[in-house]
Amino acid sequence: MTVTEKDRDVLARTLWGESRGEGLAGMVAVAWSIRNRVEMDLHNDGKPDWWGEGYTDVCRKPYQFSCWNRNDPNYQFLSGARAIPFRELAQCRIAADQVIDGKVADSTGGATHYYATTMPKAPDWAAKAKRTLKLGHHVFFRDVP
Repeated sequence: MTVTEKDRDVLARTLWGESRGEGLAGMVAVAWSIRNRVEMDLHNDGKPDWWGEGYTDVCRKPYQFSCWNRNDPNYQFLSGARAIPFRELAQCRIAADQVIDGKVADSTGGATHYYATTMPKAPDWAAKAKRTLKLGHHVFFRDVP
């Protein structure tokens, strides 16, 4: 699969919006959950999956990563309307590149989902998925086969 500069930028911006306070390990874990979606063929049919194809589609799929929702306070930064501080975006880009380039192992155990522990309650989907990791303020899951 070809990964474009836009894919790398969108993944880095998604990491900023979703996990900038989680340190490099937390950002890498979120990036792996996205990469796992990118690489997964949900029905083993070779056809496009509902959450999109490639990093840009997966990250920007409506209602999957809340930072891309137009009503989210992060959206103005992710869309480019406001600038993300250079050093913060650079750290996110490092995490994105490490995961895309396969330079770091998947610490999430194949997770394709996560939620922030700051939410008032766990999302309903979490009851049907296998918990693979708790890291910082995120809990990671993969679907049960």
